[in-house]
Amino acid sequence: MNQYRLLIDCPDQPGLVYQVSRALFKGGFNVLSNHEFVDAATGHFFMRTEFSGPGDAQAILRALRERLASATLRLSAVERRPVVLLATKEPHCLGDLLLRHAGDELPAEIRAVVSNHAALGPLVEKFGIPFHHVPHDEVSREAHEAAVADAVSPYDPAYLVLAKYMRVLSPGFVERYPQRIINIHHSFLPAFMGARPYHQAHERGVKVIGATAHFVTDELDTGPIICQDVLPIDHSYTTAAMVQAGKDVEKFVLARALRLVLEERVFVHGNRTIVFG
Repeated sequence: MNQYRLLIDCPDQPGLVYQVSRALFKGGFNVLSNHEFVDAATGHFFMRTEFSGPGDAQAILRALRERLASATLRLSAVERRPVVLLATKEPHCLGDLLLRHAGDELPAEIRAVVSNHAALGPLVEKFGIPFHHVPHDEVSREAHEAAVADAVSPYDPAYLVLAKYMRVLSPGFVERYPQRIINIHHSFLPAFMGARPYHQAHERGVKVIGATAHFVTDELDTGPIICQDVLPIDHSYTTAAMVQAGKDVEKFVLARALRLVLEERVFVHGNRTIVFG
């Protein structure tokens, strides 16, 4: 039995849910799950519907486009999506995603890992996934990004995941993958910029640390937020314990964000997201 997802966003109006459910019923499909939300501030409507059946899903899409001329509609089959991971030297997020992928815990096909350092190659090779070392030393930023793009392109990824990839991407590179690059960072330490944020946090005696996963935009670490979480800590935490706790929450948040995106539970609306959990 074929299974599909239909995503709709448009200005709110009466009868939207009826129009969708009626079209699916007439087409011989069964609704498996449905989520709706109206943004009261903007009057915008969002809907995510999973359905199954032997009928012509494209015919449903055509019919709805005729009836809902102002709507943005996306139809896709429920299937694994290709992903390429970008990494540098830190193994925790990369290793976690590779392990989840090997355990069939993600609706993803991790096709390759690209890194500007060779350090993580042996880890990646244990999972039987291609590893591409694209060094950045003694080359311009433009030349390095062109080489990264050349390494990524043959795998035709739906998404790029920055698994602690420690280089800022240029607007030109980001433009290649609009709303398709996911990043993770320690956003719950906003007062501690630059190097050694956990050491700075330890000196200030913070009581909570966390992480944020977001889409990458031209402005550093300000893209639409997909997922966040925090961990409480106390005075007994050493700097090393804080670093480990930060790594733990980063792993969880990045994996959850990737799942949400791959399952098409995330709508980007301006610089905000609507996330159906």
